[in-house]
Amino acid sequence: MSAPGARPVQKVKKVQRIHPTAIVARGAHIPASCTIGPWCTIGPNVILGEDCELISHVVLVGDVAGHLTLGAGNRIFPFACLGVAPQDLKYAGEPTRCEIGDGNTFREYVTISRGTAGGGGITHIGSGCLIMAYTHIGHDSTIGEGCILANSATLAGHVIVEDYAVVGALCPVHQFCRIGRYAYIGGGTTITQDVLPYSLTSIERNNHAYGLNKVGLERRGFTPAQLKQLRHAYRLLQASRLNTTDALAAIRVTLAESTEPDAVEHVQYLADFIANSQRGIIK
Repeated sequence: MSAPGARPVQKVKKVQRIHPTAIVARGAHIPASCTIGPWCTIGPNVILGEDCELISHVVLVGDVAGHLTLGAGNRIFPFACLGVAPQDLKYAGEPTRCEIGDGNTFREYVTISRGTAGGGGITHIGSGCLIMAYTHIGHDSTIGEGCILANSATLAGHVIVEDYAVVGALCPVHQFCRIGRYAYIGGGTTITQDVLPYSLTSIERNNHAYGLNKVGLERRGFTPAQLKQLRHAYRLLQASRLNTTDALAAIRVTLAESTEPDAVEHVQYLADFIANSQRGIIK
């Protein structure tokens, strides 16, 4: 009961926030709590949950051959394309689906293909996932809850990513592979078999510094004396049997004994770079 003299509470009707440049097909379901930014395109068989935000230039494909459903609170960044036709030569336009849960973030240029009849007909994304820029999720794939797919992760068709797994940047995943729950795949790792749950899986990184960038430095005006000092420092780092700490100490001795102060400026920078490294150096 209202207090005496109180004004009656008026219900405020929500207004759909759809930018006038957006193209929304008749038949699309867009709750009033959603925000549709400029130049977005939404097909007729698209269903959005509450509080979704399409920032701009987003394409949600839902046509006679495809249905796309998103839960609540999804945020989609520019140029993402969700629910697109599968990249499969066997696909003949039959009706298939893409179903997405709640609270996901899809960054720039993400592409997600819907399913195929031969693969079950559904591509499914769970809730609470972060799908970073340029990621591709192929047809008939299943992504669990709380997963992270980093920039340019590329999933072929029929891939399963279980709950809370992380696929690193620039990782291609072969079709029909399964990534176990809580697995972490290091960046740049090619996945051609199933990944163990709870594992840290990564390609070997045999990176190596192959000496001085002599030609590039000459083009930038480095003097013969400067190049000589740098070559000596690199020999201490790479060709000697010293570990990095001892090699750094030897470089510092060279700096102290040098009679050409103008030639050791870059060696000093090299030594400081090594000393200040937080993750160690490639040598």
